[in-house]
Amino acid sequence: MITRGFVDGAGRRVALDEVDDGNWRAVADVAPLDDQRRFVPALAARYLLLSMRDQVWHSLAVRADETVAGHLMWARDEDGSYWIGGMLIDGAEQGKGVGRAAARTLMGWLAERDDCQELRLSYHPDNVAAERLYSSLGFRPTTAVEGDEVVAGLSARTVLATELGQGR
Repeated sequence: MITRGFVDGAGRRVALDEVDDGNWRAVADVAPLDDQRRFVPALAARYLLLSMRDQVWHSLAVRADETVAGHLMWARDEDGSYWIGGMLIDGAEQGKGVGRAAARTLMGWLAERDDCQELRLSYHPDNVAAERLYSSLGFRPTTAVEGDEVVAGLSARTVLATELGQGR
């Protein structure tokens, strides 16, 4: 379990767990709101398969207290940067701060790695909600693109300094 003490708007403790025999079905069934399906798959099962087949991405269950509320994954790039991807918060759990707490948890956990210099992620330029979330977390667009998506980056040092400044 990966936890950094973040809670959602309802006071539930948000943690990230390895996907295992006990939670994979709940993670696979995570589904976004209908209007988000042009940016993410209809079910997190697609991300789970990507993690299994490509063996590049590492899937994590997003949990709010004991409820599986979403999916998030990470990878290490050849250039040494760490990527955050595949964040999918179940439609019924959105708007509660689960996604923000999950992203902050993963950001801090990755930034503490000795070889982590930068965190990166990508989002479709029309995905205003993703851009707003990631921007509020400190990510800034780079000149790079990933397919039709904007690549944004944030230094690991900034993540750790922000956590310290917020009493973590």
